Amino acid sequence: MVNAQGLNASYKVFPNGSGYKAFIEIGSADEYRFTEVGILGERTPIEVTGVELSGNCSPCNFTWIDPTIIRFVKGNYTISYQNRILENHLQGIFDEPYNVTVEIPKGFDVRNPFIGMISQGGLINISENGLYVNFTRTRQFETRFYDSTRETILYLFGNFWLLFAAALLVPYAITWQRKKQ
Repeated sequence: MVNAQGLNASYKVFPNGSGYKAFIEIGSADEYRFTEVGILGERTPIEVTGVELSGNCSPCNFTWIDPTIIRFVKGNYTISYQNRILENHLQGIFDEPYNVTVEIPKGFDVRNPFIGMISQGGLINISENGLYVNFTRTRQFETRFYDSTRETILYLFGNFWLLFAAALLVPYAITWQRKKQ
């Protein structure tokens, strides 16, 4: 029987941001498909590594149907696996509402909307180890994180354009003042 409050999923981003380890609870299932959100919002199969199945069995066995699907005896389980992260962008999609926690390590952030983001419903909690982004009862989540170097580059880029705008506007303002006199 599945918990009435919903199933849980947690994603822990590696310290260097290159990948993640996921822990997904499933209830009353005999198959699991590894997918992510595609360009048009569709489910896109992904190949993962380090797949483990745990539950009320020892050991919990599964068989691969193809490189993106595993099959096992029907029941309640937790599936863990690892995958890479491309362009600091992590996302997930589920068949039913999940409570999702994404742990982003120290040195990365999501709070600047120009270079980072979290999908609707995400709440950020800051700890000494990094950030935790929590989604309650969601079927889909998305996070884009960045490091301090990207934030520095953004500020330099913004300052450059402010100086450029000032260089163009100051001569215009001086000319406008002369015409007014």
